[in-house]
Amino acid sequence: MEAVFCCGLVYLCVNYFDRIIGGISYLLNLVLPLLIGIILALILNIPMSMFERLLRKKTGMKKGIRGLSITLALLLIIAIFAVVIVLVAPELVNAVKLIVQIVNEGIDGLDHLEENTAFAENPVGKALSEIDWSGLKVQLEDLISANSSDLVDRAVSATGSIVSHIVTFVLAVVFSVYILASKEKLKNQSGRLIRAWLPQEAGGTVLHICAVCSSTFQHFIGGAAIEAVILGTLCMIGMLILRIPYAAMIGAMVAVTAMIPIVGAYISAIIGAVMILTVKPIKALVFLIFFVILQETENNLIYPRVVGSKINLPAMWVLAAVMVGGSIGGPVGMLLGVPAASAAYTLLREATQKRELKLKQRQDRQKRDSENGLA
Repeated sequence: MEAVFCCGLVYLCVNYFDRIIGGISYLLNLVLPLLIGIILALILNIPMSMFERLLRKKTGMKKGIRGLSITLALLLIIAIFAVVIVLVAPELVNAVKLIVQIVNEGIDGLDHLEENTAFAENPVGKALSEIDWSGLKVQLEDLISANSSDLVDRAVSATGSIVSHIVTFVLAVVFSVYILASKEKLKNQSGRLIRAWLPQEAGGTVLHICAVCSSTFQHFIGGAAIEAVILGTLCMIGMLILRIPYAAMIGAMVAVTAMIPIVGAYISAIIGAVMILTVKPIKALVFLIFFVILQETENNLIYPRVVGSKINLPAMWVLAAVMVGGSIGGPVGMLLGVPAASAAYTLLREATQKRELKLKQRQDRQKRDSENGLA
């Protein structure tokens, strides 16, 4: 019977694979705010618990402490991102404006190359002077003007998508606040449901797996935050030693974006290089080389050791989890791969220890029975 069921399941998966994937994707989109809310609740629970302990210790408050702690945790996260945005955004806008100005001035300069007799006599100068730079500039302006309607449509579409994502995120934040406000009650209700509807042994196993996963994820977030601070500090110190401008600003940006696997590093490198390029172009190249070296050091030495120590996962398996998770799910897979591997490692270690204990007890029992038989 089991073989027939497995064969039928394989047949359905092979012949209706696209529909199954589409259905799973549809269900995930429906519950996406809830999933994001659960993840945000696990993240916010770390600073919230810290504020709760501090308020109880310093003020002795009992009522209203949970709501105040949630508010402080949200304000802390918002303040961190706001500070980085306020520091980086104006300089980035100025850098982009300066680059556009430099490009326009460069095109105008190339258009008047024939006025420089010495340069125009060189082969390179002759080749460049034959290009109609004014016509090229006009063509670029016409191209932008002709595609303006398409650009507007894309901008409107992008705006609608951004608004949709913002609404989803706001709903997720609200849901996470409700989870944090009544986390003990939710934990108790979930435990009662599992114990009531599952066999005793299976229910205990499910509750233990959930507890291990929750603890592992929170320790992982704490370790990742420590690692991000270390990386941002090292970036700032290295830039100060190399006399690269915007050291403190870019260091703070690196610390925040370091929480995003892979993508965060590229965001920091690109924005930092653009900002430095407008001040000292040579230093921008030096920054990119330095950042690549720092990123390789972080990926292979700092990240596995710092994060691995927080979640009790050996550095080798942290690195393996990052690579496998990235191959399966990209940046999100890299983010979730480490806590998933840590939870699996912890559960497998516990199961192995229990099995070894049972085998030892069986061997001791067999040994006693053998000795009693000989006696």
